[in-house]
Amino acid sequence: MASRSRKQRHSEEKEEKTVTPKKQRLSDEKKEKTVSPKKLDSPTKLSPNSLFGMGNPLLDISAEVDKDFLDKYGLKPNDAILADEKHKALFEELVGNFKEEYHAGGATQNSIRLAQWMIQKPHKVGTFFGCIGRDKFGDILKQKAQEANVDAHYYEQDEEPTGTCAVCITGDKRSLVANLAAANCYNKDMHLDLEENWALVEKAKVYYIAGFFLTVSPESILKVAKHAAENNKVFCLNLAAPFISQFFKDCLMQVMPYVDVLFGNEAEAAAFGKAQDFETEDIEELARKTQALPKENKKRHRVVVFTQGKEGTIMAQSDKVETFPVLKIDPEDIVDTNGAGDAFVGGFLSQLVQEKTLERSVEAGHYSASVVIRRSGCTFPEKPDFH
Repeated sequence: MASRSRKQRHSEEKEEKTVTPKKQRLSDEKKEKTVSPKKLDSPTKLSPNSLFGMGNPLLDISAEVDKDFLDKYGLKPNDAILADEKHKALFEELVGNFKEEYHAGGATQNSIRLAQWMIQKPHKVGTFFGCIGRDKFGDILKQKAQEANVDAHYYEQDEEPTGTCAVCITGDKRSLVANLAAANCYNKDMHLDLEENWALVEKAKVYYIAGFFLTVSPESILKVAKHAAENNKVFCLNLAAPFISQFFKDCLMQVMPYVDVLFGNEAEAAAFGKAQDFETEDIEELARKTQALPKENKKRHRVVVFTQGKEGTIMAQSDKVETFPVLKIDPEDIVDTNGAGDAFVGGFLSQLVQEKTLERSVEAGHYSASVVIRRSGCTFPEKPDFH
């Protein structure tokens, strides 16, 4: 078929038009459409700015520490907190006494970078909004976004320096202490509402925001979430950390009716269930009850995805709850679990924005998380090997 000339093909098509009854032609065309491998293999055509993320851009300062260091600053392994006055010395000690590394960070920004990496081309499928300072760390973040082919539009201001996050690594666990600084200064009126910026929001078809941003600009989240619901687009949220469900419950529950896909890990799921008085610690039941919460856009069923580290990932949708096994990894190959959750979401979003199945999205999430935990920080090789 491929070797025939264009003229010959045209002649044969013309001949077919002459001799084949219309009803049969339509049937043949439909059949060809269904079985053509080319049609099945071609991915949904993506355009720039299809995936939108908004959150706290932070520069990660990673270092391996010991249990005494965690105890000194009242930190728990595998936890995430906001820095207060007592943690000021922690940042100084981390930089002064340990071998530190710098990486572009912030939960949402990480996930958008990972999604773009999984997609590869076109570039700038992922858009990211957040606030940074006009300083050296801000310049590093701009450079990292550019290198990752993400279309970052930062709100830049002079009042606060670019935010940082101390990543305190003990074995295969990590404790995060975020000093939001500039990230805390995001301003809806001064950035999101600007005509050229809102136009980028309108271009997107999938939205993702980590719950950490509820501490900064819940009004910005609501504006984006309502836009998604009104236009039947997909709005995704992450529970982010146990303290969000505990101390920012009201803000979280204002946004929840607009959430089409909710992410979280087992600790976050447990904290959410406790805050909601679900009276269960069973993760499948927590997913089921969360999935059934009131929802604004009735055209879409909510999907709830709870990861459990090396245990299976739970997904609740409609009337079923499924468990998907993660990829097996030798514990000796694990370098750093920081960013594993962000990587999972990034992989998931890379398929969701291409309108692939939810099962395929989970697979991609598991793959990207397995890549990131073998490396230091939320980093990745030049190209993915995901088929």
